[in-house]
Amino acid sequence: MGWIPTLYGVLTGWPHGAAAGHHICRQPASRVTIPKNDFPITLSIGIMAWNEEDSIGPMLASLLGQSVFGLLAEQGGGCEIVCLANGCTDRTVAIAQKAFDGMESGYHVRGLRTRVADIPEPGRNNAWNRFVHEFSARETQYVCVMDADIIFDRPDTLELVLGELERNPHLCGASDCPIKSIAGKAHPSLRERLSLSASDMTGTIEGKLNGMLYCLRSGVARNFYQPRDLGATDDGFFKAAICTDFFCAPSDPSRVVSVRGATHLYEPYLSLRDVLNNQKRQMIGQTTVHVLIGHLKTLPERDRANLGATLRQLEARDPEWLRRLIDAHVAPPRRFWLLFPGILVFRWKRLGRLRGIRRLTHFPAAAVGSAITLVACWQASRFLRRGMSAYWPKTVRQAILPAEYLSSK
Repeated sequence: MGWIPTLYGVLTGWPHGAAAGHHICRQPASRVTIPKNDFPITLSIGIMAWNEEDSIGPMLASLLGQSVFGLLAEQGGGCEIVCLANGCTDRTVAIAQKAFDGMESGYHVRGLRTRVADIPEPGRNNAWNRFVHEFSARETQYVCVMDADIIFDRPDTLELVLGELERNPHLCGASDCPIKSIAGKAHPSLRERLSLSASDMTGTIEGKLNGMLYCLRSGVARNFYQPRDLGATDDGFFKAAICTDFFCAPSDPSRVVSVRGATHLYEPYLSLRDVLNNQKRQMIGQTTVHVLIGHLKTLPERDRANLGATLRQLEARDPEWLRRLIDAHVAPPRRFWLLFPGILVFRWKRLGRLRGIRRLTHFPAAAVGSAITLVACWQASRFLRRGMSAYWPKTVRQAILPAEYLSSK
């Protein structure tokens, strides 16, 4: 079949050779049959959508403007977009399908395939597993997962993210840098200032995967499988596994990156109720990841290296295996501020990485954030002790509308 051009050639003009570097970044060449007059898929994009009828249309409109599709097509590479509508009870499926139908008739770039996967069961983990292991093209080199309520504010975001992975074979995963829609506001309120300061401190984390949008090499992605009770922090679990060679080596944060200049917009949580609910969800997720990683480290190295298969087997033998580990972890006398290491200090460490006057200006956000974290941990502890782990409160937020979407109305 010959060599398939990749995004490396698109962005740099150089031929793409075999990737050297750490073995978790390698993947065997796939042998597939490509239909005549069609392109092999280089990039598979999965959009996580749960009752997103207000945001899915604007999101797809902004996604369509990404330069990466044309660049891939110029070099004979294709892209697929799969809307993963999981457990939707609104018009998400119909709106996404209408948008895709419009793409096929009005967007003349070869090699772009679209589909809506209407998954009856709600749940991000199940949707992720089905996308990576069932829906995405076998030959794809990259798997990109994004939320349905973000907006691309520049046309080269995905181009930059994939370009970084192509240029640096040591990397296994890359994200963009999310920007809150209130950034740049002339007169932000107190809540908005605290929210923006919290984002600044989060940006000091080394080797960060952003859960709203990240891209993994397909060989890496397919060595993952998300247990049913993992929670909603898949990005944290993936980062921990990737940076430790699937828990077989010391941590190396340089294996994941947030690409400078690649951005998207998102609507932040601002009300106290929404912030608390979001923090509770994160505390549940981080506790679950802590418990899962602790268990995985006790397994033989062979099982850790083949992590996806190992997790599938554990789930098949006993669907409640992770739930029981969580129950044992949170049972009294464990205190709620000890759900996972660093609860009391992680925000202050982020503050300490800031320089100069920013430490002073961001102190209120660190103090308020720490107080909210403690309350959220208490709520998370009570929730987990009741034998529950799936928590994803639906918050109604105003959809961000890109200019090209508004002009089409």
